[in-house]
Amino acid sequence: MARFRPFKAYTYARTTTDISDLTAPPYDVISEKQRSALLSRSPSNVVALELPEGSLDPAAEGNRYATGRYRWREWRDSGVLVRDRVPTVYVLEQRYVLDGREVRRRAFIGEVELRAFSEGVVLPHERTLPKALGDRFNLTKACAANFSQVFGLYSDPERVTDRYFEQAMSGRIVMTATDDDGVVSDVWALTDPEALAGLAAALDAKQVFIADGHHRYTTALAYRDERRAAAASTGVTPTDPAYDFVMMALVNMDDPGLVVLPTHRIADAPRDFDASRFRASLAETFELADIPAGSTPEDALGSLETPGFVVALRGGGSPFLASIRPDADLDELIPLEHSHAWKELDVAVLQELVLDRLLDISTDRPHTLERLSFVKDTREAIAAVAERDAAFILRSTRMDQMRAVALAGETMPQKSTYFYPKLLSGLVLRAMD
Repeated sequence: MARFRPFKAYTYARTTTDISDLTAPPYDVISEKQRSALLSRSPSNVVALELPEGSLDPAAEGNRYATGRYRWREWRDSGVLVRDRVPTVYVLEQRYVLDGREVRRRAFIGEVELRAFSEGVVLPHERTLPKALGDRFNLTKACAANFSQVFGLYSDPERVTDRYFEQAMSGRIVMTATDDDGVVSDVWALTDPEALAGLAAALDAKQVFIADGHHRYTTALAYRDERRAAAASTGVTPTDPAYDFVMMALVNMDDPGLVVLPTHRIADAPRDFDASRFRASLAETFELADIPAGSTPEDALGSLETPGFVVALRGGGSPFLASIRPDADLDELIPLEHSHAWKELDVAVLQELVLDRLLDISTDRPHTLERLSFVKDTREAIAAVAERDAAFILRSTRMDQMRAVALAGETMPQKSTYFYPKLLSGLVLRAMD
């Protein structure tokens, strides 16, 4: 693995461990209305750093990035934020209830050495969007900081790293936050030099799979390269500079507390939609089956042995199951230069054989994406066909599928995975200046 090490983090100065009013969801899921709500809880909420007010044009006066730079400096100077005295790895546990059972997911927050994707050490699994990269790069360049973590996965089936979770969690909680979904994030500090060295050694030979935060990681690579070029022009090359690393929360992908939820699709045809004709077109490639009375879409998906999904159509009656015929040749059906593991993904089959071919929606034709939307809730997706043309209910992508595609050097279709819950921003911040 790329090197993992502790660092001297900035955290909020606090008289209580509860910092819920200072934390925020990831920047890319925050609407303007939610931003205002977060700032009404506290003007020092981290969203003021993640999404500063001002123009997105870095050349404009009072732009977002200049605002962020000033605020980052002012909060540190005034004591809103305080810095650790010793290098620290933070242990994060997120607790929540899913389907009536309590789930706990644990992560190590430290800094990970940046490695290009081509090196095969840190592996992506989804594409990034250039527009989002530009905004994050400009903010990183202005502030020289990481305000939130990249969410990374490592494989440890023997659970060797559990001992370091347990050592940290035997001490006192240093901060806690509860988000609007009721997810509790508790944080402990691991500072013992021997334990930190042991943890680094345990992670040393492992690859990192990016679960969430592809834009943040790609931004960090671009920022590193720019800082390296600037340093080279002066003839001074620093050793292990902060910009060679990025803040990351690492979760063991073999931990039963790691939950991946599906993201469902709602789509419209480019012109008039005929449910009967669409269903007939589906039947040319898929086996179609009614969902038994009393069964849910999730029950139907649990019976699948080939790639497939549940389909609901406007004017098309009850939802039904569509699955690739057992004797179908996916390499023939999807004649793309992708691995067989990629072609076996439910989301890839949906993208290539349905959205593209039957509804003329493709990432290669960006204007068509206006007719595609994503939802997390099954009932919301099915209800949408009262006004929309089609909804597709998907299974979760499995960890072994994500790993196989990433190791093949490929990226999955957009929103193939939804790692729940998201990581909060504002627990730990990292300076690179």
